[in-house]
Amino acid sequence: MGADPGDDAAVWRLDDDRALVATVDVITPLVDDASTWGRIAATNAASDVYAMGGRPLFALNIVGWNRDELSLDLLGDVLAGADAAAAAGGWLTAGGHTIDDPEPKFGCAVIGEVRLDRLLRSDGLRPGDDLVLSKPLGIGVISTAIKRGAAPPRLVEAAVASMTRLNDVASAVAVAAGATGATDVTGFGLLGHLRRMVEASHVDVDLDAGAVPKLAGVADLVADGFVPSGTRRNLDWAAERLDADGVAEADLLILADAQTSGGLLFGVGDGGADAAVRELRASGHVAAVVGRVAGPSEGLITVTGTGQAR
Repeated sequence: MGADPGDDAAVWRLDDDRALVATVDVITPLVDDASTWGRIAATNAASDVYAMGGRPLFALNIVGWNRDELSLDLLGDVLAGADAAAAAGGWLTAGGHTIDDPEPKFGCAVIGEVRLDRLLRSDGLRPGDDLVLSKPLGIGVISTAIKRGAAPPRLVEAAVASMTRLNDVASAVAVAAGATGATDVTGFGLLGHLRRMVEASHVDVDLDAGAVPKLAGVADLVADGFVPSGTRRNLDWAAERLDADGVAEADLLILADAQTSGGLLFGVGDGGADAAVRELRASGHVAAVVGRVAGPSEGLITVTGTGQAR
């Protein structure tokens, strides 16, 4: 039996207790170092499995490569970075496929396993849940600045550290806290993924822009015009479900920023969100409670900007 409880992955029930999760993701280079790019891409590809409360089992590499301009040694560095992510996450790289491509691309198809009683769904938010975000925003803005040669090294280092952090710990924390609704924050940005969640869960959300963690220096880059076109499209799409009177456009653009290998966004009930955040921070995450779920409703996101991260 098949199902699709997440944004970008499919689930097949194996028996009464377990299911397989299948997902795929491919990206173009974000950084100059080939090994780091490979690690980011593999970490990003495995994220959907973690977003469902599962664990990756094996992956197949997917490569687009221009052999007339790029050496196979360089490709070996990309694959080594992906192997490093697999080793950290405990999954097996079982092979892959390469095609000729004028623009280099790399990613993975990932198969994982999840227990059905631990399954996290994008339609699983509940009224009364507090929303927890496990990683800071700003990757898309920093990536744009990198492409234009204007990203300060300290911001690049912080972005790489965030993108190469697996969502395994965040997934385990969410499941242990009793979460039922979760997503990873990737190309649609926080607002885009949250729109999907509120519509699917039939709830409203109050989101505190002031509490959302952001990579240091991102606001300055936005002010200087380093905003991806995809981020602006995300904001335009999310605006159909958005009430953000009094919140500056620059702040909304960060909330809509298109992420690569972003964190998990999940709902925690029964007052357990603060404990979940403490556990995430103890493991090195920049996490915070960023909002609260209300409803049932048809899915409105109300954004304020007065709070502080907790």
